[in-house]
Amino acid sequence: MATQQRSGGSDATEWRISTVNGVLLAAYFIPTWIIVALRIMISPIHGFYERPNISVALFVSDHLQLAALGTVRFAWLLALGKLTVAGFFALFLVFVTRRAIRKSGGCDEALALALLIGSVISFASMLMASQVGEPAALRLHATELMLLLGTAIVLLVEQPAPSSETTDHLALQQPQLLNNR
Repeated sequence: MATQQRSGGSDATEWRISTVNGVLLAAYFIPTWIIVALRIMISPIHGFYERPNISVALFVSDHLQLAALGTVRFAWLLALGKLTVAGFFALFLVFVTRRAIRKSGGCDEALALALLIGSVISFASMLMASQVGEPAALRLHATELMLLLGTAIVLLVEQPAPSSETTDHLALQQPQLLNNR
């Protein structure tokens, strides 16, 4: 019990809000975006014109007027971006499983990169959905963007976890403060 108090509390208090939020986001984005990216990789045109990507596909075909090969390359670029975000979320989950990395905040960089790249993709997709008049796609991309931005704000505002030296120092001073009263 004494070592638990000196080390800063139980395991439940080591989990920061941004870490829990990042794990929940990873549980959504990893399977969803990997499935979408794999469908694009297997059949680029068909996968590109499916519901999650329809606004981007319509924007590319209407406004950029690319040839078939250019559309395929753009679809693969979107798939690569989504796989990159899923990869950074997976790396974040690996880092979160290590207690020392989680306590020191070492997993925050992978989460921040996933949030940044994912926000750029979702924002661009949302803008394209508004340009082509796809309300369902607009709602989907706006929801994803709000999830990512909300976690990014929590990550920026949240104070870092106190180091073990600070916690040990405070635990040693606590009895002295009580005796001085």
